[in-house]
Amino acid sequence: MIFVNFKTYKEGTGEKAVKLAKICQEAAKESGIEIIAVVQAADIFRMASKISLPVWVQYVDDIAFGPNTGQVLPETVLAAGARGTILNHSEKKLPIQVIGSTIARCQNLGLKTLVCAESVEEAKEVVEFKPDFLAYEPPEFIGSRTTSVSTAKPEIIKDFVKKIKDIPILVGAGVHSQEDVRIAIKLGAVGILVATDVILAKEPKQELLDLAGGFK
Repeated sequence: MIFVNFKTYKEGTGEKAVKLAKICQEAAKESGIEIIAVVQAADIFRMASKISLPVWVQYVDDIAFGPNTGQVLPETVLAAGARGTILNHSEKKLPIQVIGSTIARCQNLGLKTLVCAESVEEAKEVVEFKPDFLAYEPPEFIGSRTTSVSTAKPEIIKDFVKKIKDIPILVGAGVHSQEDVRIAIKLGAVGILVATDVILAKEPKQELLDLAGGFK
């Protein structure tokens, strides 16, 4: 699996987000690897109505219907076409109890969750809430386009996978090459979480196909 986080980059916003999602869809079809587009809440509906690729949202709040101006209602993104959400990304950290209550809300709605963790200790707390996926992102490698956790410190991926049981693990934090993916999969991960490497690539499709080659 390859989760592509569009963040709020210009290249991943509005109609450009749709264009990029279509590229992801083409790469998924050609490679046979599942690719998920993780987009801003405002782009979910336009994207879900134009492509068949799974679309996730970057964040939801633990709220119900009511007076919650400026927050993201899980029911809204689900109705717009989102199939899941990221929680606790390094750019949107959450208290552990908020993570737990938000996962529970999403589970009740049938909205899948991918929770990011920057350490084994944090992951052990998150696992208790039973998210669908857990992404390991050591903070020192996040956003890097030259160094990844897979090549710099593969031993910590191995340790993470060994200690975190029963939840599919993804690896993020600087993943940018086929070798990065190959190492992560070999060490027990089921996929990767990427952003900059694909969103800002001159040839996003070729970059995705290169990353997909690491699964084979």
